[in-house]
Amino acid sequence: MNRAANATPYPLPDLCHGRMALRVLVLAQAVAILLAFAPGTLESPWQRLGLISLFVYWIALLSGYGYCKLRPLLSRQKPLTIAASCLLLLFLTTALISCLAWLWLHDAGVLLSQSFLHFILANLMIALVVGLMAIQLGLMHAERNQQLAAQSRAELGALQARIQPHFLFNSLNTAAELTQQDSQAAEQALLNLADLFRAAMHAGEQISLAEELTLARQYLALEQWRIGERMQQHWQLPTTIPKLQVPALTIQPLLENAVRHGIESCQHGGSIDIELISSSQSVTILISNPFAPALDKSRSNGVALANIRQRLQLYFGDGASLNRSIVDGKFRVKLVLPKTQPGANG
Repeated sequence: MNRAANATPYPLPDLCHGRMALRVLVLAQAVAILLAFAPGTLESPWQRLGLISLFVYWIALLSGYGYCKLRPLLSRQKPLTIAASCLLLLFLTTALISCLAWLWLHDAGVLLSQSFLHFILANLMIALVVGLMAIQLGLMHAERNQQLAAQSRAELGALQARIQPHFLFNSLNTAAELTQQDSQAAEQALLNLADLFRAAMHAGEQISLAEELTLARQYLALEQWRIGERMQQHWQLPTTIPKLQVPALTIQPLLENAVRHGIESCQHGGSIDIELISSSQSVTILISNPFAPALDKSRSNGVALANIRQRLQLYFGDGASLNRSIVDGKFRVKLVLPKTQPGANG
């Protein structure tokens, strides 16, 4: 049980980049203002604010730096260990900065009325209160992330289930027809269909991009048997497929749209072109098919694309995009997937 728990990273907030780091500094400034304008002090609150802000910022920055370095290790510990480690880090940083501040301020004649021990203990007491509040906020952050993750998985599965019936129904008909014409083709069709069924039964789960492309090929193979020479396929894939996790059956619905609204809508059929372009930050998949304005069922196509966009949003956030356009008389869908996986930044 302990090994399983330790193997799963605990969802710690990422204080090392962007908005979270800025929020830490804002909270540090809020603490400095409260301490500077606390009643019962004889010094000017504005003078105290400058000194305390400098003091608090150093503690916040050094503590945050230590937290960022220890975050990968902390994420695999139990919540109580994480809380104790963070408090200890804050205490050590506060004690260090307090010692340096007391020596500097005492030499400048600012803290002549306050002993070294009293100054250190008072700052550690404040650090304890602030640390406990930060731990409470961290727990609330983790609970919220877990709730959002559970909700996203449920919504992802529901959206996946809405896409399943179309291609499963067509594939079953294709396999049934092949049993009367070509036994070997029928056997391969059933194997392909089994893989598609298996993927559909795991709605909302993630698979590798290579596996997803294999499922896409299997789907088009089933449709190829059904449509025949009216449909051609052209795949442009790199030798090595990028290692990337995607929601199962992300590409297949796009190919289903290409078949239904492209090949079947054109009297003489046409070609479906699939191209994969890999960059340092993302993977781009381009799917092109014939465009027949008079017969194009844009409304149905739009609903399917909207469902896929929702699934990508739930899994990748704002990192993924799905756009459609008309290029050189062809309907083209552009799918962009980020190489940075969800949850990598916390």
